Formats: sequence, structure tokens, C-alpha cells
Amino acid sequence: MATRRVPGPDPHRGGRTEDDADDVVVPLRRDTGGLGDARRYRPRGRTVRESADPADASRRADQARRSQERQARARRESPGSGSGAGAGRAAASGRGSGAERGAGSGRPDAARQAGPDAAKRAGTGSGRAGATARTRRGRGDRDGGEPPAARSGTRAGAARSGASAGKSGGAGGRSGGAAGARNRGGRSGGRTGRGDAGARGDAGTRGDAGTRGGAGRGKAGRTGGRRGGGRAGSWGAESTRRKGRPTRPRPARRPLGRAVRLGSPGRRLRFGTVVVLVLFTVIGGRLVQLQLTDAPKLAERALQQRLHTVPLPAARGSIVDRNGQVLAHSVEARYVFADPTMIKDAAKTADRLSGVLGVPRSKLEKAMRKTKLPNGSTNRFVYLARGVDIGIGDQVEAMDIPGIGVRADERRDVPGHDLAANIIGVTGWDLSGLTGLESEYEKLLRGVDGKRQYEASRTGEEIPDGFHREVAPKPGGSVRLTLDRDIQFEAQRALYRKLHPLNSDMGAAVVLDVKTGAVLAQASYPTYDAANFAGSTKAQRTDYASQAVVEPGSVEKAITLGAALQCRVIKPSSTVHVGPTIRVADTTYSDTTPLNDVDITLPGIFAYSSNVGTIKVANKLGAQRLYEYQRKFGLGSATGEGVPGEAAGIVRPAKDWQGADHGSIPIGLGIAVTPIQLAAAYGAIANDGEYVQPHLIADTVSPDGTKSVPSVSKHRVLSPSIAAAERKAMVAVTTAPGATGLSGAVDGYQIAAKTGTGQRVVNGSYQKGNIESFIGMAPADHPRYVVAVVAHTSGTGEGANMGPVFQDLMRFTLGHQKVPPTDAKTPSFTLYHK
Repeated sequence: MATRRVPGPDPHRGGRTEDDADDVVVPLRRDTGGLGDARRYRPRGRTVRESADPADASRRADQARRSQERQARARRESPGSGSGAGAGRAAASGRGSGAERGAGSGRPDAARQAGPDAAKRAGTGSGRAGATARTRRGRGDRDGGEPPAARSGTRAGAARSGASAGKSGGAGGRSGGAAGARNRGGRSGGRTGRGDAGARGDAGTRGDAGTRGGAGRGKAGRTGGRRGGGRAGSWGAESTRRKGRPTRPRPARRPLGRAVRLGSPGRRLRFGTVVVLVLFTVIGGRLVQLQLTDAPKLAERALQQRLHTVPLPAARGSIVDRNGQVLAHSVEARYVFADPTMIKDAAKTADRLSGVLGVPRSKLEKAMRKTKLPNGSTNRFVYLARGVDIGIGDQVEAMDIPGIGVRADERRDVPGHDLAANIIGVTGWDLSGLTGLESEYEKLLRGVDGKRQYEASRTGEEIPDGFHREVAPKPGGSVRLTLDRDIQFEAQRALYRKLHPLNSDMGAAVVLDVKTGAVLAQASYPTYDAANFAGSTKAQRTDYASQAVVEPGSVEKAITLGAALQCRVIKPSSTVHVGPTIRVADTTYSDTTPLNDVDITLPGIFAYSSNVGTIKVANKLGAQRLYEYQRKFGLGSATGEGVPGEAAGIVRPAKDWQGADHGSIPIGLGIAVTPIQLAAAYGAIANDGEYVQPHLIADTVSPDGTKSVPSVSKHRVLSPSIAAAERKAMVAVTTAPGATGLSGAVDGYQIAAKTGTGQRVVNGSYQKGNIESFIGMAPADHPRYVVAVVAHTSGTGEGANMGPVFQDLMRFTLGHQKVPPTDAKTPSFTLYHK
């Protein structure tokens, strides 16, 4: 419901003017619920409270008027717009001019009665009202104040009525417009402005078209009466202008510098199709490669990445003596391993394990770093320690460190500790042989490790029902030695008791079976504990019986005199005239037991170790034949007994002898041999002149149980009679008064032996002190064993220091092997004739 009120004077203009609207429809309240009320409601962009204020309505009218004046000036100043066109556009902004409303309302006389003044006022007022209407329409469009239906009706009616009003331009049209505005302007503020806009026709230059204007007004009146000014003047207007609100003239287009070449859609489509086809071809080819050609490889690679391999160590074979007594074997232990992929802090973990395992922290940390395997996957298993005691393994397992595990293992155990340690050697923490027989027979003893493979999750747990494969380990073979652990122990003890007080730097003792060449004992001094070799030195690990070369000294005389007997240069009963000295080249040789102008016998040469007598016999034998017999007795070449690193020695050919060599070499100077070579040479004399290769290996048993016995070479050096005659002469060494080997005599047994004194060359120069040797066989009439003792001492006696060692070792060996005493009476000897 609305009421008509007369607004008061405009406070901004100082009072009411003739241009102000007669009245303003102010909606006071809105009744809800009626369909007629909803149809009559015309929102204006203001609230009821705002529209009811007279001052606000007057202010809005004033603003619309000023805006209309500015737009009118702008149109007049625009060069492209005509007066009639301007009037037509101005009239088109309302729903019907005053004339149209006058005609439509049935009051045609109102315009005529108004006169020129009224027409002038109507033209002026209508122009301002039309501007206000256009301004408010634009503001309503932006602010949402005018409904779309009102705006569309206004634009359509204004277009038609404005065209007719522009052509007529008469005063009647203007006065009619003013009257129409007053009569029908009360419906809404928007209609007042738009209705009065027709008065702008007086500004045009085409006012002579009054007749067309009259026709237009008649039609517009009818239209305005029916539609309330919605499409006013549409019948009379013949304008071809675009319907709607007027637009500004378009600015002139700037000429283009060159024609723009448009793209070709077909070409783009073809190019895109080719690109898509190429992509699909590449993807399809890759799929074929992955699914067909590379599928087996990729599947295998994926499986390898999931596989977790745990080695199953093979039990290392044992080393036993001739009677099956264990010298070295493997025992149950534990190994500690790591999975580098599960270790978060390698440094911290290494620090915790270092003290328990006894392994340096840096070594553990390096082992626990992530590494790549040859197949590209990350290594998930690495040993940290092997062969640790069961108690240590339990301690590590109790720490419960992620990525650290403990499994059953074996450790190399040497029950005798230093017993035959220089021969047996040692193994590393991974049970691989490092020295001695452990290294020489590594392939046989180690066996073949097994392995267990299974699919594991990322946490290392085995996947149930996943891939699983296990290869059982094959235990290593065993090696049986010719050593007798009891005789070996006695040999080492005898050496230690004699050499340790003398501060000797080396010594060796060999016990050899005459008939078979089997080595029953091979001791070295110093030695070490093979069960704990970490602190041992190279000198302690050296096997001096096979790896050290020394000058044999007077023990060489048995080889020289045996060769002379075999070559029949002398006979067992022959004598040699000797004096106190003999000169060879620029060197003078003398005897430790001087004899002046006597005829010395063969037993005398052995008993007194006569250098003069031996040199004279060698001169008759000749250098070439002496060299040949040296080689036959096994000097100058390795025996091949089985110890790795055996030395060959040095025996020079006769053509290389110079000057004093003809005097030195026959008495054991100027050559280098090993103790095992000397023992084997004396074994040939003891074995009736047949040389039997010395050997340490009795047999080997492979993992499949196959037993192998190494072959032993033999060859004849002396005839049995010559060998027997020489042995008999050598008995004088331990029985004749004043002989050099009395300290080596064994009660109840005839001992055929020879002593010697030489020197040792180290790094090209002779060492201080002497090489003392004592080599003999027993029983002399039917020898069973040869014992050779060689040591470097500071003594001055002709092998005297080694006599007690030989005696103890020979006595023990004969007793241990249950060799009966000699039944034959000890022979008497004539040592020389004056």
C-alpha cells in the first residue's frame, strides 16, 4: 500500500522549484500475502524507510537532473550526432513522452491549452527528467534497483516514441509530454523521468515533422494506455536504430600493419593425431618389451631383490697325527652377523659390539655400511666375527640390537697349542688357511659351504610359503700326518730346554723313519701358540727345519767320504796321511784335534772330524763327482715333504768353484742346506744307501671318503756294503776316546753320528756365533731312525752343545717305538797310525 505525499523543498537548492516533481509515491509499508500487492511492487533500490524520506527523494531527483545535463552537453559537443537523432535518443530513454501519455490518457487538450510557456517548461523539465531517468537506469542496472522487466520495457518504448518525437519537434508534443509526465508520473520515480524525456525534442533541428509527431503521439498514446509506457511510440517510429539504450559512437579502427594469418585447424588436427599415434606406439612397444622379451629377466631380478641368503659354513676338516690324534680341528662356536639395511646407526652399534667381540670399532663400522651386490641389490648379510665362544654369542644376542644376529658356527681348535704349530699353521677368522699345512691343503680341508635362500619381507622375516632353497654344506676332508705327537712334543721340549738358556735365535730337530722316509717329528725353535696367534711374529711362525738354510759344516763329511767310498777312491780300511794344517789356494785349514804326520783311518776322520784328511780325500775324488753325489743325497733341492715354502738350499756346480772352494765345500762350508735335507741324506746312509724322500703327509681323505696316499720317490746313492761300512766307521764318533760326539751316546744302543759346525748367512752376511749340528742314526747295525739337530748358538764346541739334545730325543724315540737295545758288542776302532 502506498500514499501520495508532497515533498518539501529541496534543502540543497533552497526551496521548491518548478522543475521538481509534483508529488512522489512513497511506499510506507508492504502488505504480505496478496497477489495484487506483489504485482504492484516495484523495487527501486531503496528500502521503505529511505524512500519515505522527502529530502532523500528530492536529492535523488537533483542528482538525476545534473547527470542528464552533463550527458546532453556531451551529445551536443559530439560531432557525429544530429539534433533530431539526439532528441530521438533522449525520448527513447523513457517509456513514453509527455505527448504520448497525454494522447493515451484521453486529454488531448492539455497540450494545446498549456501554451508555449508550458511547452518550454515541459521541454526543460522533461530533458532533465529524461537524464535523471537514464542516470537512474544505469545506476539501477549496477545496483540492482530497477527490475529487468521495467528496464526492457523502458528501452523498447523509448526507442519507438523517441523516434516519433524527434521528427515532430512541435510545441504540442513538448506540452503534451509535460502534461503526460504530470498526469502519469505518480506511478514511479523511474516513469516520471522517462516520460519527461520526450520533451528533449525541442533541442532538435527537425521540428517541422509535427504531422508525423502527431501520428506518433496518437499511436504512442494507445500503446502507453495499454502497456503503461512499456513499448510507447513503437507504431509511429520508423527508425532503423538498434533498440535499447543509446551507445556512444565507436572510435575509428586503426589500420592493421599487415594481415593476420590465421591457423589451420586441419593441420593442427593432423599434427596432434601423429603425436598421439607416436606416443601410443612407444608405449605399446615398451609394454611388449616388459611383458614378453624382458619378463623373465625382470622376474628373476625382482626375486633376487627379495631373496635373503644365509651361508651355511662347511665344517673344516681335521689334521691328525699318524695315530689319529687331533692336532687341529673345528669345534662348535658362534658367528655374529649384521644386516646393514636394518642398522640405523652403524657407528653406535659398532661401539657397543667392539668391546664384546674384541674387534676394532672402525672395522665393525665399515662392515656394517650398506653395499651393493653384483646383481644390484643391497647386501643384507655380512660377518662381524666368527668362531667366538658360545658365551660371547649369548652375550651379543642378549643385547637385542636390530640388524645384529648370532648363529651357530665353528672355530678352529688346536688342542696342543704350540705342538707342531710351525708345521700345521693357522686359519683366519673366516676359517681360511693362512700358513703351514692349513694353507697348503686349503681346498681339501675347507670343503664346500652351503647356503639357505628364502624370500624375506622388508623387515627381514621369512615369507611363509615363499621361495625357499637350501644347499647342504659338504664337510672338508682330513689330513693325516706322519708325525707322532709324543715324539713331536719331546723334540720341542728338548730344543726349548737347551736353546732357551742360550738365547738362541733358531733351532730345528727332525726325527726320520729310515725305511719309509716318514717324518716322526719336526720341531722348530722358537715357536708360538697356534690357538692364539695374534701376537706371534714371523720368526716364531717359521719352520726352521724346512725353511731355514745353514752351512752344514762337518756333517757334510759323511757325504764326501761316502762318495769317495762309492767311487772307490778310498776303501773302508784305507788311511790318509795328515798334518796339522793344509793350504788350498789362499786359505789354510786346520783340525780342532790337531794330528801331526800321522796316517789317519776312516773312523779317525769321523771321530776327530779331520778337515785335513777330508780335503785330501776330496782332492782325489774331484769336484765334479763330489757335486754329483751332493745332488744324489738330495742337497740343493727341496725335498717336497709337504710344508709350503720349503727352501731348496744352495749347492754350486763344480764349474763354478774357485780357489778355496775346493777346500771349503768338501767340509761343508760354502754351501747352504736345510735340516730336513741333511736328515734325508743321513737317512740314505742308514737305509743301506737308498735315498727315500722325506714326507709329512701319510694320507688324505676327501669329503666323499676317498683316501689318497702321496707317492714317495726313492733312488740308490750308495751300495749296501758301502753304506754299512760307513755307518760302522761313524760309530766311532760316539764311542772313541776324544771323539766329538760322545755327548750324544745312548746307553744300550750303537749310535752312528756326525757332528758339525758351520755358519748362517742372513741378508748376505754371516751371523755371529755358529751353527751347531748333530746328526745320527740308531741302532747303528740296523738303523730305524735318524735324528738331526741343528741350532744357531754362540758356543765354540764341535757340535757339543747339540749332543745332549740329540741324546734325549733319540733315547725317547727308541723307547717310544719300542726298539730293542743293540745285541752286538760295541766295536773297537783304530783311529790313526803314526
